[in-house]
Amino acid sequence: MEKFSIWKNTLWPGDDGGFHNITQRSPKLISYLKPQTSIQSMPLTVVLHGPAGVGKTTVAKQLMLDWTQDDQAETSNSAFYLSCKDLNHKGTCTFAELISANGPDLQDAIPGILTQARKILFVVDGFDELRVPSGALIHDICGDWRKQKPVPVLLGSLLKRKMLPRSTLVITTRPGALRGLRLLVEQPLFIEIEGFLELDRKAYFLKHFEEEMQALRAFELMKENAALFHMGSAPAVCWIVCTCLKRQMERGEDPASTCRTTTSLFLRFLCSQFTAARSSCPRDCLQAPLKSVCLLAAEGIWTQTSVFDGEDLRRLGVQESALRPFLDKNILRKSKDCEACYSFIHLSVQQFLAAMFYVLETEKEDVGGHRCHIGDVQKLLSKEGRLKNPSLTQVGYFVFGLSNKERATELETTFGCLVSMEVKQQLLKCRSMPQGKKPFSTMDAKEVLCCLYESQEEELVEEAVAAVTEISIHLTSTLEMMQSSFCLKHCQNLQKISLQVGKRIFLENDTTLKSDAQVERSQHDHHSLHLWADLCSVFSSNKNLNFLDVRESFLSQSSVRILCEQITHATCHLQKVVIKNVSPADAYRDFCLAFIGKKTLTHLVLEGSVHGDEMLLLLLCEILKHPRCNLQYLKLGSCSDTPQRWADFSSALKINQSLKCLDLTASEFPDEGVKLLCSTLRHPMCFLQKLSLENCHLTEACCEELSSALIVNQRLTHLCLAKNNLGVGGVKILCEGLSYPECQLQTLVLCHCNINRHGCKYISKLLQGDSSLTDLDLGFNPIATGLCFLCEALKKPNCNLKCLGRHVGS
Repeated sequence: MEKFSIWKNTLWPGDDGGFHNITQRSPKLISYLKPQTSIQSMPLTVVLHGPAGVGKTTVAKQLMLDWTQDDQAETSNSAFYLSCKDLNHKGTCTFAELISANGPDLQDAIPGILTQARKILFVVDGFDELRVPSGALIHDICGDWRKQKPVPVLLGSLLKRKMLPRSTLVITTRPGALRGLRLLVEQPLFIEIEGFLELDRKAYFLKHFEEEMQALRAFELMKENAALFHMGSAPAVCWIVCTCLKRQMERGEDPASTCRTTTSLFLRFLCSQFTAARSSCPRDCLQAPLKSVCLLAAEGIWTQTSVFDGEDLRRLGVQESALRPFLDKNILRKSKDCEACYSFIHLSVQQFLAAMFYVLETEKEDVGGHRCHIGDVQKLLSKEGRLKNPSLTQVGYFVFGLSNKERATELETTFGCLVSMEVKQQLLKCRSMPQGKKPFSTMDAKEVLCCLYESQEEELVEEAVAAVTEISIHLTSTLEMMQSSFCLKHCQNLQKISLQVGKRIFLENDTTLKSDAQVERSQHDHHSLHLWADLCSVFSSNKNLNFLDVRESFLSQSSVRILCEQITHATCHLQKVVIKNVSPADAYRDFCLAFIGKKTLTHLVLEGSVHGDEMLLLLLCEILKHPRCNLQYLKLGSCSDTPQRWADFSSALKINQSLKCLDLTASEFPDEGVKLLCSTLRHPMCFLQKLSLENCHLTEACCEELSSALIVNQRLTHLCLAKNNLGVGGVKILCEGLSYPECQLQTLVLCHCNINRHGCKYISKLLQGDSSLTDLDLGFNPIATGLCFLCEALKKPNCNLKCLGRHVGS
């Protein structure tokens, strides 16, 4: 798939009276379509796709000019423009009549033109806006341009290459319609139109503002709002942002709060276009036009329509005169290609006005046929609805944003209309699910946080998250960090946070950045760390929060220190902490330092980059030896260290009286380390009840020490030795220790231990004696021929085994 950014300079209304003026385009794109190119190498169908307003139509029309102005062609080339918006309103006709509708003078020349199909370019613009019954484009395919057919049949015949198969096609569409288009066209070339890149947006701001400082300030504010900045790929959105922020700056206002959310920016833009309604103005001076344009916008979003004709207005009961205030302010515009047709300047504007439809108070008589296609708030927020119609997602965000009381007051002051706060209750109803499901279960956590942040309404947020006790957050941008921080502060019943931090949130330890990017890195991290500190404050402010799970995260030294500072607060009540696969590697040391003397901590898991860290075991020793240590569960994955460090660790275990469960899975023990650990197990002050030495490279040689420890230790009830090559000899030695009446072990896990039928004999003998074992797992061992020995033991009345886990190996 190719990508092109075709924008260099863009002018908007007020500059030269036109909407777009492109001074640069991709020569590569033009070369694809040159008529003189050999048919073998020329892609006959090109699909230009991208979001609304990035310039797909402009590129397509420029291609038409290049096609018809080809100086090297022996005969003139022809190009025809077909707008799917207009085709929705056309009846039965011939293909010749269809393409000559906008040029009656061409009617006599059409037969001659169509005989040279290779010289013809057809532009099918806005495929996503085509409204035809399912299957209409592939039904009754026709190849005769003289036959009368319904427009969908003619268009489908062109796309399926039945009509003028040697002509060249350029189709424009938004991404949502790509799937359906792929089923119609054969071997198309897909080209993504990206619109404004970051440098283009910055250049636009510098051109719009007279003062460079104001332009850069406005640009940075938009950049801080990732959603708004993404929308800025469309020139129309850049114009909206510049127009709004420039007016604020001219009045001496600080525009920072305006860019905090997308809703606040669009609301401020809309209200700034109209003077506040005065008492002398009739009540419906702006109120009636606003309701009309909101109805039009909502109907269009739900029917996926962006162009409205006279029939649409009549069906919805909208007077053309009611649209005049919005036409005058460039919020609506008349179509140049279709008489008496209207469209919004950008999809985002239509989405915002559609959201306003839900918050404006309406009379009872308004409810009825006028809204037959408009779904309620529950349908708007449903996952099914948003999958079918992606535009509903942004409308949902805007509805949350407009539920804010201050914004409602601004709307009422400007337009003299009443804003209903009932929508707030409707939003909350969407979270009420049976069987204790999580709030807003139709939306994932990230989207819920985005919606609630968009509202900036603390009362709504508190109600919405009142029942939330667990939340999982994956941060991929600073905006998501801001959204999460805002909402988490209101989750008073929150008990567990699962956190994942993506790459490039913090750049401090990013070695891929060039040395000349130090200033950019510093500015970025200053902003990121400020937001991070705000988010981490929840650990010391929420008394119910007791479980933190951080995994697969790319942190920095500074961000780790900020989090650890909050953990050390006396008001932080964390009981369980999981740190897994976190960078940088020395982050584990900082966490351990924070846990020393943390009396609320009972469960700690450290996995990931702990291999070979010489300080980690030493710090864990300090945690265990501290008099305020209440740690009951410790899992230390993939740890390896010197015999002296393991000796220190073993000594700490003898001092500590709270630890009940120790998991050292995948750790590397020197022979001396195993001896030291077993010596600890034999110590009378060892309080361990569960021990896991899974995949610790233990062999038969270690079993003697383990066996003697099992005889002496009367507290250990659970032992996992899975994935160690113990063999038959090792099992024999273990069974000898387990057979002693002093041994109190109840659960033994021996999966993947290379035990065969001979090992089963020793286990069978153990089970037939006075063994305390109640649970035994022999999974993934080659014991198929030894099962008879196990069955014999299970039949004995003195066998205490209640659960035998086995996955028989070959």
